[in-house]
Amino acid sequence: MNKFTQHLQQLAEIGQKRQFPDIEHQGKFVVARGLTMLNLSSNDYLGLANDAQQVERFLQSIGKNQPLTSSSSRLLTGNFPIYQDFETLLAQRFQRESALLFNSGYHANIGILPAVADKQTLILADKLVHASLIDGIRLSGADFFRYKHNDYLHLEQLLQTHSERYRQVIIVTESVFSMDGDIADLRQLTALKKRYTNVLLYVDEAHAIGVYGQQGLGMAEVFDCIQEIDFLVGTFGKALASMGAYLVCDGEIREYLINTMRPLIFSTALPPINVAWTYFLFEQLPQFTEKRHHLEKLSQMLRTEVAKRSEFPLLSETCIVPYILGENQQAVEKADYLQKQGYYCLPIRPPTVPKGTARLRFSLTADLTEQEIKGLIAYL
Repeated sequence: MNKFTQHLQQLAEIGQKRQFPDIEHQGKFVVARGLTMLNLSSNDYLGLANDAQQVERFLQSIGKNQPLTSSSSRLLTGNFPIYQDFETLLAQRFQRESALLFNSGYHANIGILPAVADKQTLILADKLVHASLIDGIRLSGADFFRYKHNDYLHLEQLLQTHSERYRQVIIVTESVFSMDGDIADLRQLTALKKRYTNVLLYVDEAHAIGVYGQQGLGMAEVFDCIQEIDFLVGTFGKALASMGAYLVCDGEIREYLINTMRPLIFSTALPPINVAWTYFLFEQLPQFTEKRHHLEKLSQMLRTEVAKRSEFPLLSETCIVPYILGENQQAVEKADYLQKQGYYCLPIRPPTVPKGTARLRFSLTADLTEQEIKGLIAYL
């Protein structure tokens, strides 16, 4: 038996072997195993991916002007005007000097940190940051510690103990955490950063951009600290119903990354038509206030009912609502039961979440109705 077969068998025995789901999408519904189910596992938070009117308006506006491929890195022949137009719009909306586009959030996180960190850098990362950030930290080769989740006393202790030994310290966090749906206190983090002359702040807004803030600019807008964050990263593959990622930052950092960030330098750029679609939706972001309010109402309704039923504390303050059940088999069985009732939710198990906290992760979107959420609650 080779090591691949052995490893796959071990994963199967402990219920952690992954495979691609065989599904068909029908708007906000998913068809699998002959069942038509309401999709409660999507990151399409504003419901824009299923908005046929938006798609039609975009296609009418775009004509035949945007190529379907860039065919090259932006540093060669793949730099189209729409990229620069979009970066200008991003910088204007965030009221920062500049912005830079990437192919995905994963590309951003595994590229920015290795480019800006070195052996004279210390990285202090929240214990629960995304795998892409962990990989970026490891690729950077910098020394690092992971502070207890949202524990800023622990973070400050690490700063007091270690910061003077390094030229720069980078604090790394998400704003909305994808498994518990809880929020980092960006005000505390920016206040902590100001106490040190060599500390930079890196915030990943993947699950917040579009969904939170009066203009939809994420938790940095909610906490009114956009200007205080050195590396403000977000993605377009969730609430913006597209693909790609961005960084808003100082102009010097942008220029530095263009010259040093390997995933940017050596990747074929996103298709111009894709960037144009993202621009089209992002330009409208302030107009989606009603969608954001509706989503928050649905989220509060579900959070209240889940909190009543789970033995585990509910940390969520967002549209990501985990129903923690504990053991893997419980989560698998509950997911199967709810799918049979018409609700497509999936079990999340270790190592994605800590052992003993297997869960269903409900990810709500603005195209759901109150009646549909009440229907789910009835089966919880």
